[in-house]
Amino acid sequence: MDLKIFIVLFCALFTGGNSLQCYKCSGIMGCGQSNVTTCPGTAACAATVQSIDGLKMQSKGCGVTESCISGSVNLGVTRTVTSTQCCTTDLCNNKDPPDSSSNSPNGKQCYYCNDDTSCFNKLNCLGDEDRCLTETVTVGSVSVTVKGCVSKSICDAASQSQAPEDYTRLSCCQGNLCNGAKSVTQNLLFLLWPLFFFILIH
Repeated sequence: MDLKIFIVLFCALFTGGNSLQCYKCSGIMGCGQSNVTTCPGTAACAATVQSIDGLKMQSKGCGVTESCISGSVNLGVTRTVTSTQCCTTDLCNNKDPPDSSSNSPNGKQCYYCNDDTSCFNKLNCLGDEDRCLTETVTVGSVSVTVKGCVSKSICDAASQSQAPEDYTRLSCCQGNLCNGAKSVTQNLLFLLWPLFFFILIH
């Protein structure tokens, strides 16, 4: 056999053997295991359950381990809780990730915004929300600032983000009511990260 043909066939077999098969679905009331997809490259299988003010949405598909985070964002007027689990064997995302959410106050307080003029309302943080956040999202010429409580895992993800600086800015801080003043910013498509991850795995 020609050496070039052998190398091509070898590479094709090697690549195919490393491609994970994962369940792929999405739904508000849950999703099944009838659809299977092949993940590209080094992607992992992912299963996500996201709750927005109590409304749960489930999704399964391909993802990257860096996006497999669990935590919550509490902006006072709305709260999003995300539980994500990644795995690296075929069809391993057949189960939902464990529910790590908690609605119990943890003793920490942060400021939140209830309208365009007041961002100094006190919010009781829940569960593992052990950081305060301040974020300014700019779309075109309009900028909107939000504040609230956030989990450390999400702040850690923000510090690794490569989002454009002029699109959105996020800062996390420790200590009660520490988000009353401007602090050092980190870049992240923060308000959109659950939707971004949902699109990524589909």
